[in-house]
Amino acid sequence: MIGKRIQQLRKEKGITLTELAERAGVAKSYISKLERDIQKNPSIQFVEKIASVLNVPMESLIDQEDRVPMEDPDIDQEWYQIIKEAMTSGVDKQQFREFLEFNKWKTKNRSSDD
Repeated sequence: MIGKRIQQLRKEKGITLTELAERAGVAKSYISKLERDIQKNPSIQFVEKIASVLNVPMESLIDQEDRVPMEDPDIDQEWYQIIKEAMTSGVDKQQFREFLEFNKWKTKNRSSDD
């Protein structure tokens, strides 16, 4: 869980929740919710800000279990690039899911119109 990882690194570095929020320019309440596992899908920009303050690579904050192995032979490398582009452009998981649902709806309705 990303929140627990942030909390662990923050405490290891002796940084308070307030200090982390101020230095990263993000809401203290949002970090608190992440650390308590109430909030679960931070944006890529948020993760970048936190990683910068904690002085760690962004990838170290992302759960190992949430990652798709890059060497997975069943997944086309172009898909990895598309996902990476979506993440770096600020699309979060919920927005991506909403897009997929909309696309399914659109495809279904197009089929029924024929």
